[in-house]
Amino acid sequence: MAALKLLLSSARRHCSHLHPSPFLRSLTSQSDQIPSPPEPLKPQPAPIQPVSYAPKPKQHSSSPDPDPDPAPQSAQTQPPPPSHAPPHDSPWTREDARFVKDGPSITPVSYPARVAPLPEDKVSEEGGDARQGELEKEKQRIEQSRRRVFRVEENVVVPFPTFLKVEKKERKPILDLMEAIRQVKATAKCNFDETVEAHVQLGIDAKRNAVRGNMTLPHGSGKVVRVAFFAEGADADEARAAGADIVGGVDLVEEIASSRKLNVDKCFATNEMVMRLAKIARILRERGLMPDRKLGTVTNDIAGALQKVRQGHIEYKMDRTSIVHVGLGKVSFTEEYLRENVGAFMSSLLLAKPTGLKKSSKYAGYINSFHICSTMGSGFPVSIQSLSKAADNYNKMHLK
Repeated sequence: MAALKLLLSSARRHCSHLHPSPFLRSLTSQSDQIPSPPEPLKPQPAPIQPVSYAPKPKQHSSSPDPDPDPAPQSAQTQPPPPSHAPPHDSPWTREDARFVKDGPSITPVSYPARVAPLPEDKVSEEGGDARQGELEKEKQRIEQSRRRVFRVEENVVVPFPTFLKVEKKERKPILDLMEAIRQVKATAKCNFDETVEAHVQLGIDAKRNAVRGNMTLPHGSGKVVRVAFFAEGADADEARAAGADIVGGVDLVEEIASSRKLNVDKCFATNEMVMRLAKIARILRERGLMPDRKLGTVTNDIAGALQKVRQGHIEYKMDRTSIVHVGLGKVSFTEEYLRENVGAFMSSLLLAKPTGLKKSSKYAGYINSFHICSTMGSGFPVSIQSLSKAADNYNKMHLK
Protein backbone atom coordinates (compact mmCIF):
# COMPACT_ATOMS: atom_id res chain seq x y z
CA MET A 1 0.00 0.00 0.00
CA ALA A 2 2.90 2.33 0.81
CA ALA A 3 4.55 1.54 -2.53
CA LEU A 4 1.37 2.35 -4.41
CA LYS A 5 1.14 5.66 -2.57
CA LEU A 6 4.70 6.64 -3.55
CA LEU A 7 4.02 5.75 -7.20
CA LEU A 8 0.90 7.87 -7.28
CA SER A 9 2.56 10.83 -5.61
CA SER A 10 5.43 10.83 -8.16
CA ALA A 11 2.99 10.58 -11.04
CA ARG A 12 1.00 13.46 -9.60
CA ARG A 13 4.14 15.63 -9.39
CA HIS A 14 5.10 14.95 -13.01
CA CYS A 15 1.60 15.41 -14.32
CA SER A 16 0.53 18.36 -12.21
CA HIS A 17 0.56 20.69 -15.20
CA LEU A 18 -1.83 18.39 -17.11
CA HIS A 19 -5.53 17.86 -16.46
CA PRO A 20 -5.72 14.81 -14.27
CA SER A 21 -7.95 12.01 -15.40
CA PRO A 22 -10.96 10.80 -13.27
CA PHE A 23 -9.16 7.57 -12.68
CA LEU A 24 -6.17 9.37 -11.15
CA ARG A 25 -8.49 11.55 -9.07
CA SER A 26 -10.22 8.45 -7.70
CA LEU A 27 -6.87 6.82 -6.94
CA THR A 28 -5.59 9.90 -5.22
CA SER A 29 -8.74 10.30 -3.18
CA GLN A 30 -8.45 6.71 -2.06
CA SER A 31 -4.77 7.11 -1.30
CA ASP A 32 -5.43 10.15 0.82
CA GLN A 33 -7.66 8.12 3.07
CA ILE A 34 -4.76 5.69 3.77
CA PRO A 35 -2.82 6.83 6.82
CA SER A 36 0.85 7.76 6.03
CA PRO A 37 3.68 6.44 8.18
CA PRO A 38 5.28 8.93 10.61
CA GLU A 39 8.17 11.01 9.13
CA PRO A 40 11.59 10.72 10.78
CA LEU A 41 12.60 13.57 13.08
CA LYS A 42 15.26 16.03 11.79
CA PRO A 43 18.26 16.52 14.15
CA GLN A 44 18.31 19.94 15.81
CA PRO A 45 21.70 21.80 15.95
CA ALA A 46 23.21 22.04 19.42
CA PRO A 47 23.59 25.56 20.75
CA ILE A 48 27.17 26.99 20.74
CA GLN A 49 28.30 27.85 24.24
CA PRO A 50 30.88 30.67 24.48
CA VAL A 51 34.09 29.96 26.32
CA SER A 52 35.92 32.72 28.17
CA TYR A 53 39.45 32.62 29.52
CA ALA A 54 40.97 34.72 32.23
CA PRO A 55 43.56 37.28 31.08
CA LYS A 56 47.18 36.11 31.32
CA PRO A 57 48.93 37.88 34.20
CA LYS A 58 52.01 39.93 33.32
CA GLN A 59 55.41 38.64 34.36
CA HIS A 60 56.92 40.64 37.22
CA SER A 61 60.46 41.93 36.49
CA SER A 62 63.32 41.79 38.97
CA SER A 63 63.15 45.57 39.48
CA PRO A 64 60.81 46.69 42.26
CA ASP A 65 57.42 47.75 41.00
CA PRO A 66 56.22 51.00 42.55
CA ASP A 67 52.62 49.78 42.14
CA PRO A 68 51.96 47.07 44.78
CA ASP A 69 48.65 46.01 43.25
CA PRO A 70 49.09 44.61 39.74
CA ALA A 71 45.51 43.48 39.34
CA PRO A 72 44.01 46.95 38.88
CA GLN A 73 46.78 47.74 36.30
CA SER A 74 45.89 44.70 34.19
CA ALA A 75 42.27 45.56 34.51
CA GLN A 76 42.99 49.06 33.24
CA THR A 77 44.96 47.84 30.20
CA GLN A 78 42.23 45.40 29.17
CA PRO A 79 39.60 47.13 27.03
CA PRO A 80 36.13 47.11 28.47
CA PRO A 81 33.71 44.75 26.80
CA PRO A 82 30.98 46.28 24.68
CA SER A 83 27.76 47.13 26.43
CA HIS A 84 25.73 44.95 24.11
CA ALA A 85 27.92 41.81 24.63
CA PRO A 86 25.83 38.87 25.91
CA PRO A 87 26.50 37.23 29.28
CA HIS A 88 28.91 34.29 29.40
CA ASP A 89 26.15 31.81 30.14
CA SER A 90 24.00 32.84 27.13
CA PRO A 91 24.77 31.64 23.54
CA TRP A 92 26.16 34.01 20.86
CA THR A 93 23.84 35.08 18.09
CA ARG A 94 24.54 36.43 14.61
CA GLU A 95 23.58 39.90 15.73
CA ASP A 96 26.02 39.80 18.66
CA ALA A 97 28.93 38.48 16.58
CA ARG A 98 28.51 41.39 14.19
CA PHE A 99 29.82 43.88 16.76
CA VAL A 100 33.11 42.11 17.47
CA LYS A 101 34.89 44.28 14.90
CA ASP A 102 34.11 47.35 16.96
CA GLY A 103 36.79 46.35 19.46
CA PRO A 104 39.88 48.45 20.25
CA SER A 105 42.42 48.96 17.42
CA ILE A 106 46.19 48.51 17.77
CA THR A 107 48.16 51.68 17.22
CA PRO A 108 51.32 51.27 15.03
CA VAL A 109 54.69 51.78 16.64
CA SER A 110 57.45 53.69 14.74
CA TYR A 111 61.13 53.51 15.57
CA PRO A 112 63.76 56.12 14.66
CA ALA A 113 66.15 55.29 11.80
CA ARG A 114 69.49 53.98 12.95
CA VAL A 115 72.49 55.81 11.48
CA ALA A 116 76.10 54.69 11.81
CA PRO A 117 78.09 57.12 13.92
CA LEU A 118 80.51 59.36 12.03
CA PRO A 119 84.04 60.17 13.22
CA GLU A 120 82.84 63.67 14.07
CA ASP A 121 80.34 62.22 16.57
CA LYS A 122 83.09 60.45 18.50
CA VAL A 123 85.02 63.62 19.25
CA SER A 124 85.30 63.95 22.99
CA GLU A 125 84.81 67.19 24.80
CA GLU A 126 88.43 67.28 25.99
CA GLY A 127 90.78 67.94 23.09
CA GLY A 128 87.95 68.22 20.59
CA ASP A 129 89.63 70.93 18.50
CA ALA A 130 92.84 68.89 18.07
CA ARG A 131 90.90 65.81 17.06
CA GLN A 132 88.86 67.84 14.60
CA GLY A 133 92.04 69.20 12.99
CA GLU A 134 93.44 65.68 12.58
CA LEU A 135 90.21 64.60 10.91
CA GLU A 136 90.36 67.52 8.47
CA LYS A 137 93.97 66.68 7.57
CA GLU A 138 93.03 63.04 7.01
CA LYS A 139 90.16 64.09 4.73
CA GLN A 140 92.48 66.29 2.68
CA ARG A 141 95.05 63.50 2.35
CA ILE A 142 92.41 61.00 1.16
CA GLU A 143 91.01 63.53 -1.34
CA GLN A 144 94.47 64.26 -2.75
CA SER A 145 95.24 60.56 -3.15
CA ARG A 146 91.87 60.02 -4.86
CA ARG A 147 92.57 62.82 -7.33
CA ARG A 148 96.04 61.46 -8.02
CA VAL A 149 94.85 57.88 -8.59
CA PHE A 150 91.67 58.60 -10.56
CA ARG A 151 92.95 61.87 -12.12
CA VAL A 152 89.97 63.88 -11.00
CA GLU A 153 89.84 67.27 -12.69
CA GLU A 154 87.79 70.01 -11.13
CA ASN A 155 86.16 72.89 -12.92
CA VAL A 156 86.81 71.42 -16.34
CA VAL A 157 85.09 73.49 -18.99
CA VAL A 158 84.19 71.33 -21.96
CA PRO A 159 84.15 73.43 -25.14
CA PHE A 160 81.32 73.24 -27.58
CA PRO A 161 82.02 70.50 -30.16
CA THR A 162 83.38 71.88 -33.39
CA PHE A 163 84.51 70.32 -36.62
CA LEU A 164 88.27 70.00 -36.91
CA LYS A 165 89.72 70.87 -40.26
CA VAL A 166 91.95 68.19 -41.68
CA GLU A 167 95.38 69.61 -42.24
CA LYS A 168 96.55 68.57 -45.65
CA LYS A 169 100.25 68.17 -46.17
CA GLU A 170 101.60 70.68 -48.58
CA ARG A 171 103.14 69.01 -51.56
CA LYS A 172 106.63 70.06 -52.38
CA PRO A 173 107.00 71.83 -55.70
CA ILE A 174 108.48 69.78 -58.51
CA LEU A 175 112.03 70.95 -59.14
CA ASP A 176 114.42 70.83 -62.04
CA LEU A 177 117.09 68.13 -61.80
CA MET A 178 119.97 70.57 -61.16
CA GLU A 179 117.97 72.47 -58.56
CA ALA A 180 117.04 69.21 -56.80
CA ILE A 181 120.71 68.16 -56.73
CA ARG A 182 121.62 71.51 -55.12
CA GLN A 183 118.92 71.05 -52.46
CA VAL A 184 120.16 67.53 -51.68
CA LYS A 185 123.76 68.73 -51.26
CA ALA A 186 122.57 71.61 -49.06
CA THR A 187 120.46 69.43 -46.71
CA ALA A 188 123.14 66.74 -46.18
CA LYS A 189 124.40 67.59 -42.68
CA CYS A 190 125.84 64.28 -41.45
CA ASN A 191 129.50 63.81 -40.60
CA PHE A 192 129.98 61.11 -43.25
CA ASP A 193 129.76 61.14 -47.02
CA GLU A 194 126.10 60.38 -47.68
CA THR A 195 124.85 58.49 -50.71
CA VAL A 196 122.62 60.24 -53.25
CA GLU A 197 119.62 57.95 -53.73
CA ALA A 198 116.93 57.89 -56.39
CA HIS A 199 113.43 56.47 -55.78
CA VAL A 200 111.27 55.94 -58.86
CA GLN A 201 107.55 55.13 -58.66
CA LEU A 202 106.58 53.07 -61.71
CA GLY A 203 103.06 52.83 -63.09
CA ILE A 204 103.05 49.11 -63.81
CA ASP A 205 101.66 46.13 -61.91
CA ALA A 206 104.39 44.31 -60.01
CA LYS A 207 102.43 41.02 -60.23
CA ARG A 208 102.38 41.03 -64.04
CA ASN A 209 105.65 42.67 -65.03
CA ALA A 210 109.12 42.88 -63.51
CA VAL A 211 111.64 45.65 -64.10
CA ARG A 212 115.27 44.88 -63.39
CA GLY A 213 118.59 45.74 -64.94
CA ASN A 214 122.27 46.57 -64.45
CA MET A 215 124.50 49.38 -65.66
CA THR A 216 127.79 51.11 -65.10
CA LEU A 217 127.68 54.67 -63.83
CA PRO A 218 129.94 56.99 -65.83
CA HIS A 219 131.49 58.47 -62.68
CA GLY A 220 131.14 55.46 -60.39
CA SER A 221 129.04 55.01 -57.27
CA GLY A 222 131.73 56.12 -54.84
CA LYS A 223 131.28 52.97 -52.81
CA VAL A 224 134.02 50.43 -52.01
CA VAL A 225 132.69 47.08 -53.19
CA ARG A 226 133.89 43.72 -51.86
CA VAL A 227 133.74 41.00 -54.52
CA ALA A 228 133.72 37.20 -54.22
CA PHE A 229 134.52 35.13 -57.31
CA PHE A 230 133.66 31.41 -57.56
CA ALA A 231 136.27 29.92 -59.89
CA GLU A 232 138.87 27.13 -60.00
CA GLY A 233 142.25 26.64 -61.59
CA ALA A 234 143.40 29.31 -64.04
CA ASP A 235 140.18 31.28 -63.65
CA ALA A 236 140.82 31.56 -59.92
CA ASP A 237 144.35 32.88 -60.52
CA GLU A 238 142.99 35.44 -63.02
CA ALA A 239 140.37 36.60 -60.52
CA ARG A 240 143.00 37.13 -57.83
CA ALA A 241 145.14 39.11 -60.29
CA ALA A 242 142.13 41.28 -61.27
CA GLY A 243 141.57 42.27 -57.65
CA ALA A 244 138.80 39.99 -56.32
CA ASP A 245 138.62 40.01 -52.53
CA ILE A 246 137.54 36.36 -52.06
CA VAL A 247 138.31 33.63 -54.60
CA GLY A 248 137.47 29.93 -54.25
CA GLY A 249 135.79 26.89 -55.68
CA VAL A 250 134.25 23.88 -53.99
CA ASP A 251 136.16 24.56 -50.77
CA LEU A 252 134.61 28.05 -50.60
CA VAL A 253 131.14 26.59 -51.16
CA GLU A 254 131.64 24.12 -48.27
CA GLU A 255 132.91 26.87 -46.00
CA ILE A 256 129.86 29.10 -46.67
CA ALA A 257 127.46 26.14 -46.21
CA SER A 258 128.95 25.32 -42.78
CA SER A 259 129.38 28.86 -41.41
CA ARG A 260 126.50 30.53 -43.33
CA LYS A 261 128.58 33.73 -43.43
CA LEU A 262 129.72 35.74 -46.45
CA ASN A 263 130.86 39.33 -45.98
CA VAL A 264 130.83 40.64 -49.55
CA ASP A 265 128.77 43.03 -51.68
CA LYS A 266 128.82 41.10 -54.99
CA CYS A 267 129.33 37.53 -56.11
CA PHE A 268 130.57 36.36 -59.52
CA ALA A 269 130.88 32.87 -60.88
CA THR A 270 132.13 31.20 -64.02
CA ASN A 271 129.94 29.08 -66.22
CA GLU A 272 131.49 25.88 -64.83
CA MET A 273 131.03 26.83 -61.15
CA VAL A 274 127.48 28.14 -61.31
CA MET A 275 126.03 24.62 -61.26
CA ARG A 276 127.88 23.80 -58.04
CA LEU A 277 126.27 26.67 -56.12
CA ALA A 278 123.01 24.81 -55.54
CA LYS A 279 124.14 23.88 -52.03
CA ILE A 280 124.37 27.54 -50.96
CA ALA A 281 121.78 29.00 -53.35
CA ARG A 282 119.33 29.71 -50.53
CA ILE A 283 121.96 31.53 -48.48
CA LEU A 284 122.98 33.68 -51.43
CA ARG A 285 119.40 34.50 -52.44
CA GLU A 286 118.55 35.70 -48.91
CA ARG A 287 121.36 38.25 -49.22
CA GLY A 288 120.74 39.09 -52.89
CA LEU A 289 124.13 37.74 -53.94
CA MET A 290 123.14 34.82 -56.18
CA PRO A 291 125.00 35.06 -59.53
CA ASP A 292 122.67 35.52 -62.50
CA ARG A 293 123.33 35.54 -66.24
CA LYS A 294 120.83 38.36 -66.82
CA LEU A 295 122.71 40.60 -64.41
CA GLY A 296 126.09 39.79 -65.88
CA THR A 297 127.45 38.12 -62.74
CA VAL A 298 127.88 34.74 -64.46
CA THR A 299 130.67 35.25 -67.00
CA ASN A 300 134.06 33.97 -68.11
CA ASP A 301 135.32 37.51 -68.77
CA ILE A 302 136.73 37.82 -65.27
CA ALA A 303 138.89 40.94 -65.80
CA GLY A 304 136.13 42.87 -67.59
CA ALA A 305 133.50 42.04 -64.92
CA LEU A 306 135.77 43.11 -62.06
CA GLN A 307 136.74 46.29 -63.92
CA LYS A 308 133.06 47.23 -64.29
CA VAL A 309 132.49 46.69 -60.58
CA ARG A 310 135.39 48.94 -59.69
CA GLN A 311 134.11 51.60 -62.07
CA GLY A 312 130.62 51.64 -60.52
CA HIS A 313 128.53 48.79 -61.91
CA ILE A 314 125.15 48.76 -60.17
CA GLU A 315 122.04 46.59 -60.28
CA TYR A 316 118.44 47.64 -59.70
CA LYS A 317 115.16 45.81 -59.35
CA MET A 318 111.53 46.84 -58.82
CA ASP A 319 110.07 45.80 -55.44
CA ARG A 320 106.53 44.66 -54.61
CA THR A 321 105.24 48.25 -54.44
CA SER A 322 106.48 49.05 -57.97
CA ILE A 323 109.30 51.28 -56.69
CA VAL A 324 112.95 51.17 -57.77
CA HIS A 325 115.56 52.22 -55.18
CA VAL A 326 119.11 52.84 -56.32
CA GLY A 327 122.21 54.77 -55.23
CA LEU A 328 123.71 57.09 -57.86
CA GLY A 329 126.79 58.56 -56.19
CA LYS A 330 127.97 60.50 -53.17
CA VAL A 331 127.18 63.96 -51.87
CA SER A 332 130.84 64.85 -52.37
CA PHE A 333 130.44 64.46 -56.15
CA THR A 334 130.05 67.57 -58.24
CA GLU A 335 126.66 68.56 -59.61
CA GLU A 336 127.68 67.67 -63.17
CA TYR A 337 128.83 64.19 -62.11
CA LEU A 338 125.58 63.52 -60.31
CA ARG A 339 123.57 64.83 -63.29
CA GLU A 340 125.38 62.48 -65.68
CA ASN A 341 124.87 59.51 -63.33
CA VAL A 342 121.12 60.26 -63.13
CA GLY A 343 120.92 60.55 -66.93
CA ALA A 344 122.68 57.18 -67.34
CA PHE A 345 120.27 55.55 -64.91
CA MET A 346 117.23 56.98 -66.70
CA SER A 347 118.53 55.73 -70.04
CA SER A 348 118.99 52.21 -68.63
CA LEU A 349 115.54 52.34 -66.95
CA LEU A 350 113.90 53.18 -70.29
CA LEU A 351 115.64 50.21 -71.90
CA ALA A 352 114.18 47.93 -69.18
CA LYS A 353 110.62 49.10 -69.93
CA PRO A 354 108.17 46.20 -70.52
CA THR A 355 107.00 45.85 -74.10
CA GLY A 356 103.30 45.57 -73.17
CA LEU A 357 102.96 49.28 -72.27
CA LYS A 358 101.47 51.20 -75.18
CA LYS A 359 101.55 54.96 -74.62
CA SER A 360 102.17 57.95 -76.81
CA SER A 361 105.15 59.03 -74.68
CA LYS A 362 108.01 56.87 -73.46
CA TYR A 363 107.51 58.17 -69.92
CA ALA A 364 103.68 58.35 -69.73
CA GLY A 365 102.25 55.39 -67.84
CA TYR A 366 105.71 54.11 -67.00
CA ILE A 367 107.33 56.60 -64.62
CA ASN A 368 104.85 58.28 -62.27
CA SER A 369 107.27 60.14 -60.00
CA PHE A 370 111.00 60.54 -59.41
CA HIS A 371 112.47 61.64 -56.07
CA ILE A 372 116.08 62.27 -55.19
CA CYS A 373 117.49 62.50 -51.65
CA SER A 374 120.55 61.84 -49.50
CA THR A 375 120.92 58.98 -47.02
CA MET A 376 119.66 60.99 -44.03
CA GLY A 377 118.06 63.94 -45.81
CA SER A 378 114.61 64.74 -47.15
CA GLY A 379 113.48 63.94 -50.68
CA PHE A 380 112.76 66.35 -53.51
CA PRO A 381 110.54 65.58 -56.53
CA VAL A 382 112.13 66.00 -59.96
CA SER A 383 110.29 66.93 -63.15
CA ILE A 384 110.10 64.36 -65.95
CA GLN A 385 111.13 66.98 -68.54
CA SER A 386 114.50 67.58 -66.87
CA LEU A 387 115.07 63.82 -66.53
CA SER A 388 114.39 63.35 -70.24
CA LYS A 389 116.92 66.05 -71.11
CA ALA A 390 119.57 64.41 -68.86
CA ALA A 391 118.97 60.99 -70.46
CA ASP A 392 119.19 62.43 -74.00
CA ASN A 393 122.41 64.29 -73.12
CA TYR A 394 124.01 61.08 -71.79
CA ASN A 395 123.04 59.15 -74.92
CA LYS A 396 124.63 61.80 -77.17
CA MET A 397 127.90 61.86 -75.25
CA HIS A 398 128.47 58.15 -74.40
CA LEU A 399 126.42 56.17 -76.90
CA LYS A 400 127.68 57.44 -80.22
